[in-house]
Formats: sequence, C-alpha cells, structure tokens
Amino acid sequence: MTEQAKAATAVMEEWLSHPDKLGKKPAYLEIAGEFNLHGLHYYTFKFKKSPRSSWKVAVCGGYEGDSLGHCGHIHSQMETYEPGTAQAKSVEMVEKICRCSRDSTNEEADQGKAKGQSGGEFLGFILLSAPEFDIENFRAALKEDWGIHFPKAPENEKKTSTVFEVGDMMVTVALMEMKVPKGEAEHWANNFRTREKSLAAAKNHTAHLLTVVLSKESAPLEAGKLFVKIASACLKADNALGIYNCGTVVLPEDFIQWAMVMKDEELPLMDLVYIGLDQDEKGVSSWSNGLRSFGREEVEIIESSEPPSQVYDLMCSISAYIIQEGADLRDGETLDFAEIPKLSLTLSKGVHVEGQSIKIKL
Repeated sequence: MTEQAKAATAVMEEWLSHPDKLGKKPAYLEIAGEFNLHGLHYYTFKFKKSPRSSWKVAVCGGYEGDSLGHCGHIHSQMETYEPGTAQAKSVEMVEKICRCSRDSTNEEADQGKAKGQSGGEFLGFILLSAPEFDIENFRAALKEDWGIHFPKAPENEKKTSTVFEVGDMMVTVALMEMKVPKGEAEHWANNFRTREKSLAAAKNHTAHLLTVVLSKESAPLEAGKLFVKIASACLKADNALGIYNCGTVVLPEDFIQWAMVMKDEELPLMDLVYIGLDQDEKGVSSWSNGLRSFGREEVEIIESSEPPSQVYDLMCSISAYIIQEGADLRDGETLDFAEIPKLSLTLSKGVHVEGQSIKIKL
C-alpha cells in the first residue's frame, strides 16, 4: 500500500468514526478501487460498521500527484457496496460534494433556491506558507476569543484535521498539503483593497486549511458568524497568509479585525460578503460575492454615474439588509432603501459574478 493510500485510509477511518457518522471506528475498512477525476486521484472504500453488518461504499480523495493532502472530498451516503457500481457511486458522490469548488458553487445555489433552500453552508481556504496545522493553538484561540470548546484528540494521535459540532452546526478544519486546486486562489486574488498583498499571499501559499461550517437547522446568519469565528482562529497561525473565500483573498489582519466587531454584537459583513468595486469610462460598478451562502442571489450595480464611495456604501447597506433581515430581492420588483426610493430590480446573467444576479439600477 502506498503512503497516499495509507493516508486516505486513516482519513476515511477518522471521518467514519465521527458521532454524526458511525460513532466509532468501522469494524472493517478496505480500499476497493482507485480512479482519477478532474485531474485528481480518488479512493473508493468499502466498510462495515460491525462484523455482521453489510458492506457500505465511501469515497475519499482529491489527491494531486503523490501528495498526502487531499482537497476534502470525503463522503458516504451509506449505500450498499456493490463491486459493479462502486466506482460509479464514488464518482457521483465526488460530483455532489464538488460544491466545495467555485466551479459548481453557483449551480448549487441556483438549485437550492429553486428547491426553497435557505443557505447555511460556508466554505473558506486558509492559505498557508507551510503545510502545518497546530490544532492546539487553534483550540486555544477559539476558546480565548469566542469561548468555543471542542473535544481533544488522544494525546498519541497526530491530528491534521478536526470535525466537531457547535449546536446543530458541523465544523470541519482539515489540512490539505497542496495549493488550492486549479489556481483558483491566484486567479481570484484581485482584492481592490489589498491587491498586491492578496496576490502575493495566493502565489506564495504551499498548503491550505479547508474550513467548512454546515448548518442543519440554524439560520444561515448563525452559521456565517460561526464560520467567521472558526476562520479568524485559524488565521492567527504563524503560517497563515490569508483566506480565500467569497471570490477574493483577504489578509489575516483584516479578516480578524472585521471578525472582532461581533464582540460588540455587530455584523461582520466584510468577512461574510466581498463587495467588489470597479470604475471605467462607462461608470462605476459594484457587486457582492457571498450572498448565495444565505440562499440569496448576488446583487450588482452596473455602470452607475454616482461616485464610487456612494455606490460602494449602498452595496454594503443592501447586502447587510439582505443578511440581517432575510430579504429576498425579486425580479421586476422595486426596493425602497434609505433615502433612495424605488430602486428597480432585474434578474439576469451576472456581469462580475457567475450565474445570475439581481441588478440594482441607480
């Protein structure tokens, strides 16, 4: 068995052992096959909860080359393992959880909105200068800053990931000993506030922490706030260069500073939504990236003649309104906001965001 296969087996065992899954180590766990998908390597597993139970199928991977770090694609739908269909089921599961990548985020959001889903899934990539995750320092920061505790692992177990629950929300932080796949971080590091430093962080990272918060019942805003707390604790690590989420790269000091407003019961808007801003000869444009995690369409203002500061402030205010009030802006309606009455709303293909967006006409 290769070192990568051993690593995948260990990660799969840990994932299955979580209380939300089997609640204990599987009685039997075997690699049943391997395959490549989207340029990454995966392992199909079969496992038994107890010696007398039936075999079930699972998948783990997203490995690049011979790397021992994967991109967080671990899943089982607890379906019966059948040799003839195991790989097909594994591919299906990988495609399903590929919502963790930007390529499928918009499609998933559109499907969720059509089904009446209300968001509650938050994902970020903590960019690291070295492939190291000091889980005890992370634990200490989370406790000191936010009073959040989670169980310790056995002292003889070297941990590169952790999965725990806060209320009905599940948190995953996992070390990936590779760069964010497909050069996404470098491509989307064009943060107008800190463009050069954000791009440098993206270029210089050698590994990342996959950081996910999933909510079962809690309102998306509660899940979003928890995500900000988890990410800010991760960003206190000495090897943290920044965080890639909401379609850009934010520096550690900025993200942590914005997170701390929660101590005064304020909304950490800048950590939950990136508000982009651009100006050319046609006017000023601004857009949101992050509202889909709240089950809402992104919003855009395109080629406005108003000053950049006014356009930006309006976008921030509207984004906060959508998040805090759960407002759902709809095609063909109008929005009476602050001192600007009857802003017309149009749903159409995004200009600065993928998928569709609500256009606000000033």
